[in-house]
Amino acid sequence: MENKPVEQKIVDTLKVNYMPYAMSVIVSRAIPEIDGLKPSHRKLLYTMYKMGLLRGDKTKSANVVGQTMKLNPHGDMAIYETLVRLTTGNMTLLHPFVESKGNFGKVYSRDMKYAAPRYTEVKLAAISEELFRDIDKNTVDFVDNYDGTMKEPVLLPTTFPNILVNPNQGIAVGMASNICSFNLREVCKATITYIKDDDFDLLKYLKAPDFSTGGQLILNKQEMRKIYATGKGSFKIRAKYRYDKKNSCIEIYEIPYTTSSEAIIEAIASIIKSGKIKDIVDVRDETDLEGLKITVDIKKNSDPDEIMNKLFKLTPLQDSFGCNFNVLIGQKPMVLGVLEILDHWIQFRMECIRRKSEFEIKKKSETLHLLTGLSKILLDIDKAIRIIRNTEQESQVVPNLMKGFGIDNAQAEFIAEIKLRNLNREYILRQTADIEKLKKEIEDLKDIVAHDARVLDIICSELEEVSQKYGQDRKTEIIDEEHIEEVTPDNLIEDYNVRIVLTDKGYIKKIPLISLRSSGEHKLKDDDLIIQEADTHNKAELLLFSNKCVVYKAKVYDFPDSKASQLGEYLNNILNLEPGEKIIKMHPTDDFNGYFLFAYENGKMSKVPVSSYETKTNRRKLSNAYNDLSPLVDIFYLEEDKDFVAFSSIDKVLVFNTSQINPKTTRDSQGVWVLKSKRGSTLRKILPLSDAGLKDPEYYRANIPAIGRYLKEEDKEDNQIGLF
Repeated sequence: MENKPVEQKIVDTLKVNYMPYAMSVIVSRAIPEIDGLKPSHRKLLYTMYKMGLLRGDKTKSANVVGQTMKLNPHGDMAIYETLVRLTTGNMTLLHPFVESKGNFGKVYSRDMKYAAPRYTEVKLAAISEELFRDIDKNTVDFVDNYDGTMKEPVLLPTTFPNILVNPNQGIAVGMASNICSFNLREVCKATITYIKDDDFDLLKYLKAPDFSTGGQLILNKQEMRKIYATGKGSFKIRAKYRYDKKNSCIEIYEIPYTTSSEAIIEAIASIIKSGKIKDIVDVRDETDLEGLKITVDIKKNSDPDEIMNKLFKLTPLQDSFGCNFNVLIGQKPMVLGVLEILDHWIQFRMECIRRKSEFEIKKKSETLHLLTGLSKILLDIDKAIRIIRNTEQESQVVPNLMKGFGIDNAQAEFIAEIKLRNLNREYILRQTADIEKLKKEIEDLKDIVAHDARVLDIICSELEEVSQKYGQDRKTEIIDEEHIEEVTPDNLIEDYNVRIVLTDKGYIKKIPLISLRSSGEHKLKDDDLIIQEADTHNKAELLLFSNKCVVYKAKVYDFPDSKASQLGEYLNNILNLEPGEKIIKMHPTDDFNGYFLFAYENGKMSKVPVSSYETKTNRRKLSNAYNDLSPLVDIFYLEEDKDFVAFSSIDKVLVFNTSQINPKTTRDSQGVWVLKSKRGSTLRKILPLSDAGLKDPEYYRANIPAIGRYLKEEDKEDNQIGLF
């Protein structure tokens, strides 16, 4: 009989097979708990603590790795990698828990490999004492290890909020955690202030994150407040550099925590290869025993700050840190703000102190009980000696003492164990002198357990002590966002002087003035001619007017550099011109100042501000660039008003000044009458007075509108070329 496959819903399969794995990763591997440690960290550090490495000499890392396997059922290299990140040598943590000797790689290097565990040596750093303080006084719960052969702590009773002091990153299933590090002094100060007054400005005390790799943090206060409140958000960190003028190079000596020196060098090398920043000559890694150093050689007389601003934009020299303060609280993952994390840590720490106090109450009460029994024999030491001497069986010594002095079993056992030499008044008096002191201590401990305020005071005093003992100055410098120059794509473009050449057949050339000096005649198509030339620079805007009442906008740097010996770029392809459309005029501008003078065949002219063609959006094409009721004769740019000469089709000539034409902000304005028509005459040509070559220009001058005067014979030698 065939076994038929059993149908099962995919949701049920996932619940049975996948969810236990997912929960195991979340709860037992990737997400840190309120003591700031993942299970792998905690098991490793506790193993080192039990090995006596808090006080003793360093031992080989291989020894630590082997011992840790009793708690952590992973391969030796997985455990060793965890150890590496906790060391002073690796520099991952602001306050490393492990003091190291040997090569442990560097957090800022992707390729620098750490030495094998048989070569390196480790011990617990002094600050680790704060992780284990009073761990033997029932401050935290202990559970069996994976094979039930020994006990390990569920959490470590950290005396400071380590969860915020050292960075933590973990990727679980369906969630992740990324907690940045903060300065120990700032965290302690903020926690103390929060305990004493919960209505305070956190940003005033906890200024910004602080990283072991230093760098500069660009502070956006609004975004930082959001991160503090929600546990989510991001901020920017950038590298620190100095300029070596003598060798004409930039030395980068601190980089963002989120990147590596190799990634930066590769990015800069790629920029050199592509020629995006021509002032950079070379890049190399000069990291040595003194620390990180990336050297960027630049051309002499280049601006190092400008180059670095470009590199911040184009490389990981400026990077973002994405915050996700996901913490396990009571085996539940929770994304918390800073104050919520502090709330949970304070509650955890209060529990530790209460448990320690109760443990000490129990121990001191037991001691008090024994000493109280001892004090009873002080009244008659001879009686005690007599009872012990006259008791024939050893098993009856304790019962007989109990009867003789009215004491219990524990007290009698304690008395019976006193050495013969100590059965004297002086010893017993000295021992029992602590009774009153013990009573006061027990009362004090009971008062601590009963009152939150007492517990909180202890937390504050511990934080003060930790801050003074282990606090250090900030490594990451804070820069206000307002002081940072915003690097736009435009900043990344090189600026230099160019000449733009426009031809009748629609070719445009952008020729750097440096190469123009050494070039010969312009190469043109056989039936082509140059209709306009303009000197400008690479970062200017370019307005291109077509014969279809359209203006196209472009950046000069959009056009590739050309030479006089080349034809240039064909505008029809670049601008997607319509059939029959051609560019008739161009105008480069930086500030959109001045006016355009449009002259039409019907004798009308309009004066339109260049600013009318400025747009806030990056529109590349503007319709209705000028009026289409009458054919356009010419366009001129006016920096200021000046004299022009208008020629009619019947050789009537009018000299006028453009100040007589009022400007119109509407681009397609019909304009005003300038040259009146006579017997159906039209405007044939318009020229600036300086180009007209008139012998007596005042003869033709009139207030507009006017018909003008016939051209004199002496002025008829005119070689000007019209637009069409």
